[in-house]
Amino acid sequence: MPIQCSSCAEKRAVLKRPKTGHSLCKECFFWAFEEEVHQTITTAELFKPGEIVGIAASGGKDSTVLAHVMKLLNERYSYGLELMLLSVDEGITGYRDDSLETVKRNQQQYELPLKIVSYEELYGWTMDAIVKQVGLKNNCTFCGVFRRQALDRGAIMLKVDKICTGHNADDVAETVLMNVLRGDIARLRRCTAISTSSEGDGVVPRCKPLKYAYEKEIVLYAYFKKLDYFSTECIYSPNAYRGHARTFLKDLESVRSSSIIDIIHSGENLSVREGVRMPVQGTCKRCGYISSQELCKACVLLEGLNRGLPKLGIGKHHRLHDKLLSDQPLTEQETRKLKSVDF
Repeated sequence: MPIQCSSCAEKRAVLKRPKTGHSLCKECFFWAFEEEVHQTITTAELFKPGEIVGIAASGGKDSTVLAHVMKLLNERYSYGLELMLLSVDEGITGYRDDSLETVKRNQQQYELPLKIVSYEELYGWTMDAIVKQVGLKNNCTFCGVFRRQALDRGAIMLKVDKICTGHNADDVAETVLMNVLRGDIARLRRCTAISTSSEGDGVVPRCKPLKYAYEKEIVLYAYFKKLDYFSTECIYSPNAYRGHARTFLKDLESVRSSSIIDIIHSGENLSVREGVRMPVQGTCKRCGYISSQELCKACVLLEGLNRGLPKLGIGKHHRLHDKLLSDQPLTEQETRKLKSVDF
């Protein structure tokens, strides 16, 4: 016997919400999903009327749903926002070039301006070239650091007031787990924040409208709405550390569906004991980007690539920053240590 929608009690249910367990018809699911995102936006006061908002668009399910829902809610509730799409081309043949075609179609479908910035134009390197030098073990470190800075640079070019990203509840819970496992108190303290204030020149505030949306529900929303998105995983990410946290989280979710939200709430309620030393935020002496060291991570990674020393930005090599800033040559022992890479 067909199950009726538990919300309207009129239509046949087509899905059971992973987040709540309710059986809903398509229309009621759409409304519930959109209203929850709207509630997240209004409760956290993410936007102000008249702001220019850049939507970080990769062509994947999260950013495509984010663009669709942001445009819909902006019109439905008169947020008064000017929306734009912002994409980063990391230079991954067979992956990013294909996903950017999806972004370009999204631009036409949603009639939003689009800006694409590339690693090659910003750093002189593509991820394909970086992987050839560093291997598949630490490549995600390079990509994550460069992409964060590239988004800020693109946002400044577009003169946007805020960037909104497609980070969902699963992403946030994974990040909490990763920071716990690494003992990274500084990141653990801020990783659950739904928005970041401006951290200095060259840094645009960010927010996560999908912070409490389950990944499974984003997939269901995209599927039933027949949204155009790119679903292939990055070819360089199988060895990413995040993958282990994701597998663990999925195992927890299969036993207890509320695990994702529970972990997020745990992260939100964690406090750091008084007297614990925290990194002091400053600016990079070379590029001016935010950094707790003399050189930001992007500049150190880039220096390592340009010197043929791929391990320079992996791990803690702060004592070498003075040498890098003054362009001093490294000793033979330092060079040998930083050159070897495990492929």
